[in-house]
Amino acid sequence: MVNTEQTMHACPACGLLCDDISADTIAKQQFSCGKAAKFYARSSSLNVQPQVNGQAVSLAQAVKAAAELLQQAQSPLIAGSSTDVHGARALVSLANQSGADMTHLNADSTLRNMKVLQHRGWQTTTLTEVRNRADVILMIGTDVVTHNARFFERVVWVDEAMFTEPSARQIIYLGGDKLKTQAGVSPDGRAPQVIACASEHLPEVVSALRALVMNKPVAGESIAGVPVSTLAALAETLKAAKYATLVWVSKDLHFEHAELTIENITETVVALNQKSRAMGLSLGGSDGDTSVNYAHTWLNGVIIDAPNWQDHDAVVWVNSFSPEAMPPAEVSPVIMLGAADSKFITPPAVFIPVATPGLDTGGQQFRVDGSVTLPLTAAKPSDVPTLSKVVALIEQAIANEGKQA
Repeated sequence: MVNTEQTMHACPACGLLCDDISADTIAKQQFSCGKAAKFYARSSSLNVQPQVNGQAVSLAQAVKAAAELLQQAQSPLIAGSSTDVHGARALVSLANQSGADMTHLNADSTLRNMKVLQHRGWQTTTLTEVRNRADVILMIGTDVVTHNARFFERVVWVDEAMFTEPSARQIIYLGGDKLKTQAGVSPDGRAPQVIACASEHLPEVVSALRALVMNKPVAGESIAGVPVSTLAALAETLKAAKYATLVWVSKDLHFEHAELTIENITETVVALNQKSRAMGLSLGGSDGDTSVNYAHTWLNGVIIDAPNWQDHDAVVWVNSFSPEAMPPAEVSPVIMLGAADSKFITPPAVFIPVATPGLDTGGQQFRVDGSVTLPLTAAKPSDVPTLSKVVALIEQAIANEGKQA
């Protein structure tokens, strides 16, 4: 018999997948991360039945209704896609059978990264490498902790590292809005360097930094209010580093053509690597976006794209990790394969509760750096069916309808 009291859980509340969460921590709700506390406070023990047009029905009836809507649709869309690797594989299968397009609720921000990766490629690192090697960490347009609360605890201010002294690390913030920089204070009280500028001015500031790293002249005394001398000093700091890490979160770069700024970040890394050593690190990650994009890419050969909602006449909405996440109000009809604690104002055409990986059922998730997959262990096992099971039932119903036709 497995001793579940000793089980350590990987937390899917953000892309870090912190794997040091004990059953006792979950039971006592003693978390250093608000996202983890919110995730593990959820419960699927509610007696939630499948629904059709707001009326409780059996699972078989809901599956039949979902299959009929998908068969009637000319251009269905699978969206939300808030799930793990296994769920993503099931959704890709459903998309192929039903002729649906597929997207993710984070598709817009994910595409900012993917456009750069497709167009130019990049040199990026892993959380483990940053933990063991980084001596200068530059956060560009983000404080990281808004998205990955334990980044500094788990990666930066650690007790020991293989090739550097963690407490001596130099932390620098370049631009961003309403940054929480307290996490960047070293264990001995040394404050991080903060180079302030609004996110909307990061395109020109990061472009100037890239030019200075490449020893190109930059005209004027300041760029968007940031002294050129400050940027020049930053360039020299990066060049002198043994292992500089340039960090960004695509969700925080919410301005037009943000992919060009990400490209300038990654090309700055390329320039630094001509004579020193540097790497990029894209953080954030939520709702299984890394896992879903990877699964979609290896199964279909293309990345997840952002939808034109008006082009679709039916939507399958999946929100296993975010019960509050909903499709646009004007979208109809909606087949929701969602968490049992989903919060909707207008009932969807079909609602089938599905298990949340890491809470109700086991699963598998890619960490935000893409270097490893980690198993998700059910913290509060429930009888809610998995997304894979529900999708298989819908696929079977579609196949049966096709035979009868």
